[in-house]
This record gives sequence, structure tokens and C-alpha cells, in this order.
Amino acid sequence: MTVGRLGIASSYGAPCESLEEAFEQGCNYFVWNSFIKGRRSNMRQALVNIARKGQRDQLVLALHSYSHSSALMGPFCRAALKSAGLGHIDVLLLGYYSRRPPGRIIERALKLQREGLVRFIGLTGHRRTLFPVLAEEEESIEVFHVRYNAVNRGAETEVFPRLHHADRPGVVGFTATRWGHLLNPKRVPEGEEPPTAPDCYRFVLSHPGVDVCLVGARSSEQMKENLKVLDLGPLNEEGLSRMRRIGDHIYGKTR
Repeated sequence: MTVGRLGIASSYGAPCESLEEAFEQGCNYFVWNSFIKGRRSNMRQALVNIARKGQRDQLVLALHSYSHSSALMGPFCRAALKSAGLGHIDVLLLGYYSRRPPGRIIERALKLQREGLVRFIGLTGHRRTLFPVLAEEEESIEVFHVRYNAVNRGAETEVFPRLHHADRPGVVGFTATRWGHLLNPKRVPEGEEPPTAPDCYRFVLSHPGVDVCLVGARSSEQMKENLKVLDLGPLNEEGLSRMRRIGDHIYGKTR
């Protein structure tokens, strides 16, 4: 799969038009929580519109499957595809897992893959030491969603260096703003300006072990601000040092 550096999450309620704008700018990795109604329906409509324009082949759709029931996985995927008028899921994202998924979950995901409903299988979780183990022992899981930000940098030693082979799984970094902690003026060191959301995304993308950074936006304005990251590129060393300094301060206050 070929994807843009920024992935778009459905969980924040950005308008449909801004999601389509991000897609047109090359942000084609969409992560959809289809089972939640309301604001998440904006992404469903964006998916419908993209498909109607004949651009489905350019889209890489990752669908969260939070159910740990293998029996529900197939109906869940089929219902999601039907609601958006799509024929397949590009990444079935299993989550959240702190240990290896049970064999029945993997087998059901592989069955959906054999049936053509799913192209690739991914996994999201917070336990960093799980990812290198799965990379070595579970070839069927080919996309990892890994928590990584300026506060929680353990992936720099526990994950990224251990995914060094050429055919390693694709890596998507999530929680770049650390649930908003990095943006909160009350949490940063005294006299320090808090980072912006684009600063946080640029920090994540500065690490060569990350392929995609997942971003969220609640409005068209926030999405436009996020998309500036595509032109700004990675942080320089001064910017990285500042983010680490702020991250260390927040970590010391909250751990």
C-alpha cells in the first residue's frame, strides 16, 4: 500500500468536506470507527463521496474492530462496508490488545482476508513490547498502530529499532498530542509556549521508524492547520529538543 504521511482519524468530528480536502492533498489513510454514530458519520459520508468520484483505488481504509469476539467480526465488517457502499476493507485493525490476539481472532481475520473482504490485517495497542514479538512470529499482521509522542517515547527503544528488516510491518503513530496534554499551557514548563498540534505531528514524523502519523480535527480550520505539516516537514534538531524537553516535563508531572 502507498499512503500519505498523515492518516485521518474519524473520532474527532471534522466536517465531511475537510476530510475530502485532506484526501485530495494525499492523506489517503482513513481510520474509521464505523460502529459509533453521530460525529463519526462524517467520515462515512466522505467515504461514500470518494467512492462515487471513482477514487476508491486511491483510498486506504482501516476499520477498527474492537470486538474480541470472532463470531461478531464478520457481521461487523459487512455492516460497515454496506453502510458506506464499499466492497472491501484495506486494513482490518484489531484492537486494543496488550497481548497476542487469540488464535480464533487471527483465524477469523484470515478467513475474511481469503473471502476478499479484507486486504491486510493490522493491530493497535499500548503495550510496546508486543509489536516486535508479533513482527517475528505473526506474519499475517502487517500494520502496527503504535502509541508515540514527545511524552511517551518508549517506542524509540522498544519498537522502532527492532522493526529494522526491509519487509517490516507498516507503522502508524497515534496519540501524537498525548490526549491534548502537550497542547495544554498548564502542563508545559513555566514560561514555555505549548506546542501546536502540527508541532506534535511533525515530531512523530521526524522519526524514521514511523510511516504515518494519525491526526484528528474537530473543524475545517483545524484540518487546514494540520495539513500544513505536509509542507513543513520534520522538525529540526532545535525543535526536536524543545519537544523532548516539554515531554519530559509532562511525563515527570503525570507518571
